[in-house]
Amino acid sequence: MSAAVVPDHPWLLPGALAPATRPVRRTPRDWLVDVVAVLLSLCCVIVTFDDSLRPEPQFALNHGPPWLNELDALLGLGVSGALWLRRRWPVGLAVAVLPLAFFSVTSSAALLIILFTVLVHRPLPVAATLVGVHLLAAPVYTLIRPDPTMSFWAAMVWTLVIVGTMVAWALFVRARRQLVLSLRERAHRAEAEQQLRVDQARQLERTRIAREMHDVLAHRISLLSLHAGALEFRPDAPPQEVARAAGVIRDSAHAALQDLREVIGVLRAGTADADAAPERPQPTLADVPALVAESRAAGVRVTLADEVADPAGVPTAVGRSAYRIVQEGLTNARKHAPGAAVAVRLAGGPGEGLTVQIRNPWPVGGPTGPALPGAGTGLVGIAERVSLAGGRLEHGRDAATGDFRLAARLPWPV
Repeated sequence: MSAAVVPDHPWLLPGALAPATRPVRRTPRDWLVDVVAVLLSLCCVIVTFDDSLRPEPQFALNHGPPWLNELDALLGLGVSGALWLRRRWPVGLAVAVLPLAFFSVTSSAALLIILFTVLVHRPLPVAATLVGVHLLAAPVYTLIRPDPTMSFWAAMVWTLVIVGTMVAWALFVRARRQLVLSLRERAHRAEAEQQLRVDQARQLERTRIAREMHDVLAHRISLLSLHAGALEFRPDAPPQEVARAAGVIRDSAHAALQDLREVIGVLRAGTADADAAPERPQPTLADVPALVAESRAAGVRVTLADEVADPAGVPTAVGRSAYRIVQEGLTNARKHAPGAAVAVRLAGGPGEGLTVQIRNPWPVGGPTGPALPGAGTGLVGIAERVSLAGGRLEHGRDAATGDFRLAARLPWPV
C-alpha cells in the first residue's frame, strides 16, 4: 500500500503535519481568529502605552526613556500587523521579532500569539528551541523594564507562569488537531480501501462469470462443430438424420446465444451484487448424466460410471465443480481425440471426498478435420476452480495405459 496522503484540513497550517511550501487557504474561522488576534495585540499596545487607560497608574509598564517608549509603541503596532503573516511564516516571524523580547512591552501579546502558532503548527524541537530562546530574553527584559510592584525573581516566576500556561494550551490544541487529522485520514483510507475491495470483488465476479461462460460455450460450440462435421461427412445421409442433426444444431446454437446474452447483460450491469452467483448456469452433480447423454446424442462414445455413495448429500459447490470438470473433459476429448471412447467415473462419499475422472485413448495420427478453435485456458480455469475448492487436479498421459486422464479430487466434508 502506498504512503498515506494527508487530506486537506480547513484549519491545518503548514508545518509538522503538512508541507511547508503548501499554500495556506484561510477559512471563515481563520479570518475570525486572525482578526481577533490582531485586535487583541493592538489593544495591548494601546493599554500598555497610554497611562490614562489603566485604572491604577502605579502599575505602569512603560516606564523608561521617552524615546524608548515611543519606539516600543511603533514596534508594537508593526508586530500587530505582522500577525497577519503568522500562518505562512510562523518560524521566520518568531525569529524576526526575537529582539523585541528583550525590551518591548507593547509586543508582549503579539509575541505570545506567535509562539503559540509555532507550538501548534511546527515540529516540537523547533518550537521548543524558539520558546527557550525567548525565555532566555526574560532576565534582560526584567532588567531593562523592571516592575516597581515586584522583585526581580517574582517577575521571573510570573513570566514563567504566563509562558507555561501558553505552552500547555498550545500543546493541547496541537494534540487535538492531530487527533482530528488522524481520524479524518483514517476515514479517507477506509473509504479508499472499501472502494478497492468493491472493485476487486467486481473484477473477480466478472472473471468467474467469464470462466463459467467459457465452460458452457466451449461445450455447446464443440457439439455444434461435431454435428456440422457429421453433416459435412455424410451429405447423403437420410433426411431424418439430417433433420435431427439440424435440430440439435439449432437447439445448441439457441442455448449458446441465450447464455451469451445473459452474461453480457450481467457484465453491462456492472455486477452490482458481487456476492451473488450468476443465474445461469448453475448445474449440480445430478446434471452430469444429462451432460453425458447430450454428448452421447451428438455421437460421442461415452460411458458413465456413477459410484457416488450419497449423490443428494454432495455440497452444491462441489457438485457444480464436478459438473464443470466433466464438461471440460468431454469438450477436450471431442476437440483433441475425435471419435475416441470416453469413460467418465464419479466416486466418493462424505469424509473421503469426491473423485471425478475422465479418460480417453491417446489420439493416433493427425486430425481428421479442421481443429476446433480454443483459447487453451480450459484446464487452467478448471485447475483454479479445483484449487479454490481445496482439491487436487491431475491431467496428462497415463504412463501405465497410455490414455489421457483428467482426474480431480474434491473435498466432501462429513
